[in-house]
Amino acid sequence: MIKLLVRFIKSLRFRFFILLFIFGLVPGFVMQMVLLHIYEDRAVEMRTSEISSQATLLATQVASSGYLEDTSSEVVTAQLNQLSNLYDGRVMLIDKAFHIVKDSYELDENKTVLSPEVISAYKGNLVTKYDSDNQYIELAVPISQSGSEDILGVMLVSVSTDTILRTLTDLKINYYGMQVVLGILIFIFGLAVSARLVRPFSRLTKSINDVQSGYADEFIKVNTFSETEKISEACEKMLERMQLLDNSRQEFVSNVSHELKTPLTSMKVLADSLNEQNDIPVELYREFMQDIGEEIDRENKIIDDLLSLVKMDKSAADMNIEMLNINDLLELIMKRLRPIAQKANVELVLESFRPVSAEVDEVKLTLALSNLIENAIKYNKPEGWVHVSLNADYQNFYVKVEDSGIGIPKEAQAHIFERFYRVDKSHSREIGGTGLGLSITRNVVIMHRGAIKVHSIEGEGTTFIVRIPLNYIES
Repeated sequence: MIKLLVRFIKSLRFRFFILLFIFGLVPGFVMQMVLLHIYEDRAVEMRTSEISSQATLLATQVASSGYLEDTSSEVVTAQLNQLSNLYDGRVMLIDKAFHIVKDSYELDENKTVLSPEVISAYKGNLVTKYDSDNQYIELAVPISQSGSEDILGVMLVSVSTDTILRTLTDLKINYYGMQVVLGILIFIFGLAVSARLVRPFSRLTKSINDVQSGYADEFIKVNTFSETEKISEACEKMLERMQLLDNSRQEFVSNVSHELKTPLTSMKVLADSLNEQNDIPVELYREFMQDIGEEIDRENKIIDDLLSLVKMDKSAADMNIEMLNINDLLELIMKRLRPIAQKANVELVLESFRPVSAEVDEVKLTLALSNLIENAIKYNKPEGWVHVSLNADYQNFYVKVEDSGIGIPKEAQAHIFERFYRVDKSHSREIGGTGLGLSITRNVVIMHRGAIKVHSIEGEGTTFIVRIPLNYIES
């Protein structure tokens, strides 16, 4: 912790912005906040006092005219409306039963009001309240006969503070203008100061260009400031990452070549065996041709998966998004895969907790979910089960695929979405796996702005959870 603090204090950014704030921006912002707050408080206080005087006089007239019992007086009504219009507000008269007998907006007449402000006013208190969030002032004025302490009712006045807000806005604009001018001056000063401070970055830039041009294999470390030190370290890591990606690309090409060549080699061996023999029995001929056919199917499977992966890698521009019933989609997928499950003697169950409709690409999502469910069937145990469930909340839908299969070792779970990665290579080849299915599934989920997680215990089973937004999010 201390080491990180020392590195931060040493940093160019820290020194530059400390000077910037101390000598210019901080005092200006503090002054602006204080002055605006003082003005707002003073303006609200004056407006409240002015309205309170007007409302108190009008409350006295309401009491003397018996307006709470009979609202037919045009003079009092006109004065109430005048007060409402003058301050761009609303005036309500409330009697002893807490009923609204007059509303200048004519919205809530004959309704009951039991707010704390009204109750306090019935006790003889003049209640004022300023709501800065909603920009209004509210006053609760007790109505009583002159010289009498008997409270006949309450006048509730709510007035807008838009004029105060507009004035505050104008003041803010003026202050911001001053801050801009001050900021420009400080910026010019900062440029002059930083010209000397950024020289180490020029050395670092030259080192980066040398590596990019192929003149050097390593970055020259520039440790003048913590920033240049971090950038040097980041550049080294980036170079290592690029080398890793290049190695990964070469490995991928090698894997593709190997995967495509293996079935061809098998077919060549089988074909040569047929050609070298005379008077081949029909049964042996059929057996060899059946093996060749299986190798062709395997080759087609690898090519199809590679083509799917290439399409996924392009971009999400080819997404054909439409509103789709996910329940029906899963039912269709389960119907297609049920013969495979029956052949493997695996129980296949679908559970939908609620109807779900979402904006998805039907073809791509079908491919992804089919891969997950088919893997759960293929890598299962005899008499096993696969449980697929669908649920949703207000934002996402969730597909969970659970199985009672062989499970995935803990050390392998971080790699299962990598291309051509197989947990059990011999078992995968036996059942026809290419090592691309989960990579395709993950790409599809990411293209839908979703996420996929795996939980597995070796020998007990595996659970995949797919989360996808109900509404497709454009990039």
